[in-house]
Amino acid sequence: MEINLVKKEMILFREISTLIAGSKQRFLIKANTELVMLYWYIGTKLNSYILKNERAGYGKEIVKKLSIQLILKFGKGWDEKTLRHSLRCAEIFTEVQIVSAVRRQLSWTHIKTIIYIKDELQREFYLTMTAHERWSSRQLQDRINSMLYERTAISKKPEQVIKNDLELLQRGKEMTTDLTFKDPYILDFLGLCDTFSERDLEQAIVYQLQLFILELGNDFAFLARQKRIAIGDTDYFIDLLFYHRKLRRLVAIDLKLGKFEHSHKSQMELYLRWLAKNEQQPHELPPIGLILCADKNDELIELLELNSSGIHIAQYLLELPPKEVLQEKLHLAIQVAKQRINNKYEEHV
Repeated sequence: MEINLVKKEMILFREISTLIAGSKQRFLIKANTELVMLYWYIGTKLNSYILKNERAGYGKEIVKKLSIQLILKFGKGWDEKTLRHSLRCAEIFTEVQIVSAVRRQLSWTHIKTIIYIKDELQREFYLTMTAHERWSSRQLQDRINSMLYERTAISKKPEQVIKNDLELLQRGKEMTTDLTFKDPYILDFLGLCDTFSERDLEQAIVYQLQLFILELGNDFAFLARQKRIAIGDTDYFIDLLFYHRKLRRLVAIDLKLGKFEHSHKSQMELYLRWLAKNEQQPHELPPIGLILCADKNDELIELLELNSSGIHIAQYLLELPPKEVLQEKLHLAIQVAKQRINNKYEEHV
C-alpha cells in the first residue's frame, strides 16, 4: 500500500514539474519575443524621426539626448549603445524578417551579433544555422570569428544556390551537403603541435569528441573509431565513422598527415562501397566520405571530379590563424571556386 502511494506521489511530482517547466519555457519565449519586437519598434521610430530631420549630425544628437531621458525614467538599460543596436536592427530587418527571427527563437543577443554582418547572404546563413543548430550566443560569435560561412562549401556556390539551400533548411529542415561540409576545419582544441602521427591525431579527436562534433556540426553522431572492414582475407580500417541525422547518411572520415594524393580517393571509394553494401539501411542515402588532410592541391581535386563520388576533401588547421590571414585565404578560395563554376557554365553555353 505504502509503495503504491510513493509511486503515485512520484508521478504527481513529475507531472507538476513538467507543468512548471513548460510554463517557464513559454514565459521565456514570450518575454524574448516582446523584448526583440520592442527594440525593433524603437529602432523604427528612431529611424523615421531622424530621417525627417535633415540637419547633419542630428541622429547622434537625438540618440544621446533620448538615452539620458530614458535612463532617468527606466534605468541604465537604455544607454546609447542599446538605442544604436535598435536603430541597426530596424535598418537591417523588415517587420516580416524580425518576426521570422523571433519565431525561430533567436534571442536579442543573437540578433545583436548578426545585424552587424554586412553581407545579406551571410546574415541569412547565420540566422538559419543558429536556429537549426541551436547555438548559444557565445557559440554564434565563435562561429563568426572562425569565419564559418566562408569555410562552408556553400559559400563557393552561386548566390541563388545559397538562397535555395537556406530556404530548404528553413522550410523543410532539409540539410544539403554544401551546408554540412567545411574547408578548412579548425582543430585548434586538439592541442597538437610539432611532430605527431595519424594515430595521435585520431586519439586527440576521440578525447575531444564533443568539441570535434561542434566543429563538424550538431547533426553528426559518432559511431566508431578504426571501423574494421574485411574484404576477402584483407582487413581495412576507417579512421572515424559518423552518421549525419539530417542527411541520413553514414560519413566516413579519413585522416591524413600530409598533402592530399589522388590515391586517397580510391581508398575512400573502397570504404564507401563497402559501407553501402554492408551497413547502409533501406531508409538511408548512400554513404559519403570526408578526407581531412594537412594540405591539398585544388587543381588536382577539381580534375578528380569528386562531387559525383560523394567524397569531400578538406584541410585541417591545428591553430586558428590571424583573422586577416584566414580571411584572405578563404576569400581567394571562394573567388577561384566561383570563377571555375562560371568557366564551366560558359563552356556549356
